[in-house]
Amino acid sequence: MVTPFNELRERLLRAGIAPRHVRRYLKELADHLADLAAEEKSRGLNREEAESAALARLGSMDDLARAMIEQRQLQSWSFRAPWAAFGLAPLLGLAAAWFATLFILWSGWSLFLPGTVTPFGAGPLHGFANAYFQFGRMIYFFAPVFIGWGVALVAARQRLSVGWPALGLALLAWAGTAARVHAGRSALSGVANVGMSFSLGNSAGEIVHGLLRASVLLSLMVLPYLIWRLQRSFLRSTR
Repeated sequence: MVTPFNELRERLLRAGIAPRHVRRYLKELADHLADLAAEEKSRGLNREEAESAALARLGSMDDLARAMIEQRQLQSWSFRAPWAAFGLAPLLGLAAAWFATLFILWSGWSLFLPGTVTPFGAGPLHGFANAYFQFGRMIYFFAPVFIGWGVALVAARQRLSVGWPALGLALLAWAGTAARVHAGRSALSGVANVGMSFSLGNSAGEIVHGLLRASVLLSLMVLPYLIWRLQRSFLRSTR
């Protein structure tokens, strides 16, 4: 039988209930509803009458929603602490990804380009050495986009308002635009050092270019969310 719980799912998600709890609850309701319908059929009702009677015995949508919404411990962290879920967590994830990038750059420099002043522009690389450095470059450039997709996915799955997710995406776009990787050897000890700084530029032209790049990054990050919203709008219009 088709379970009429789409409205209930939306209400629970908008109330902040974590999707895993919503899925489990709806599965339990569907099983209970099937049992109730089977009881009604055993009493001589046809399928439609049995399903209607089973729904009436199950309870109203308000009662079913209230039973979950009143349990605050079932709310997702993105609802209870959106500043952490959409502000702190994405930046920490980006920091971890860029730490991996810097480690790849430093280790590749030590392994494949020993003695060079900087790994940038040191000459053509081939084979595994080239793939090693390109892997680090891929993490550096695409980590903000991938993490942004994660933010958009969470916001879509949990039916959240755009405020906190938009702030998180804006922070990721700024970080992805302003990040600058530096690599050089100490003049005194010759130790290889890699690091990262953040700046949109020193001139008006550099700042404008940085803002344009941030806009492109932000557009790439929100694309899955926009596609999801358009798909939902289309589905509602065809019902």
